[in-house]
Amino acid sequence: MGNTERAVAVALGAVLVAGGCTVRTTGPDGEGQAPVRIDVTTGAPAKSTPSGKRRSPGAPSRGRESPGAPSTGTTKAARVLWKRGDTGRDVRELQARLRQVEWLVDGPTGTYDDLTERAVSGFQGKRGLPRTGRTDTVTWQRLLGMSHEPGKWELYLMGGQPAAAPDPRCTRGRVLCISKSSRTLRWMIDGRTVSTMSVRFGSQRTPTREGVFQVYWKSRHHVSTLYDSAMPYAMFFSGGQAVHYSYDFAARGYAGASHGCVNVRDEGAIADLYAQVRNGDKVVVYR
Repeated sequence: MGNTERAVAVALGAVLVAGGCTVRTTGPDGEGQAPVRIDVTTGAPAKSTPSGKRRSPGAPSRGRESPGAPSTGTTKAARVLWKRGDTGRDVRELQARLRQVEWLVDGPTGTYDDLTERAVSGFQGKRGLPRTGRTDTVTWQRLLGMSHEPGKWELYLMGGQPAAAPDPRCTRGRVLCISKSSRTLRWMIDGRTVSTMSVRFGSQRTPTREGVFQVYWKSRHHVSTLYDSAMPYAMFFSGGQAVHYSYDFAARGYAGASHGCVNVRDEGAIADLYAQVRNGDKVVVYR
């Protein structure tokens, strides 16, 4: 090697030692490997990722971890759809589906309350999911796979449904305006709705009569002589049929039926109604 060549080699070596460099080597298959970075400050080469991209020391690995090594990756949490305090139709459907799989007894109410939270937590724990009590996307998908889409009266099993538009016969005077299609009662005075409540009717064998009637008798602590059942706040309008409070409706909702009367499940609401209604007030029962 001549003096000139020797001088160039020495200079190149000095540069390598002082600043470091990358060297591409050849693997066993003859293909080029990812470059290895020589760090002169630590003396330790940085690891190469499987894709060939360089990774500085200390950067988290995306590959398989060695046994016993602490996890450096994170699992993205499932998105929460509904939680305690939420309200609405979607919460009502959640509660209806929880009833189908026997994790909820009450409701649906449309309000994500403590009972709903406990039901969701129990459902999650039974299936090995985190027991958060919040309905996330994973919990919801599991529940969808185990239940069917609830019908209208499953969603409103315990009442709370919107009232139908008043019948035209209800727009004048003092009227108990009762819709069979929406299962609601409007107490109306001169076309203005004073109050609204959910009601239940008779079965096919004992249907509630339709038409225009009048309240002819009120009995606060009435007991049926035919069925020996309590009929508090009874307001009779057609034979033995009356609007009255029903303990069974309050307990079972639309899972049951009356013997032809118009049942109310909200005792406070019918107590107020009873105090306002007079004998002679109109009753309209319509589809």
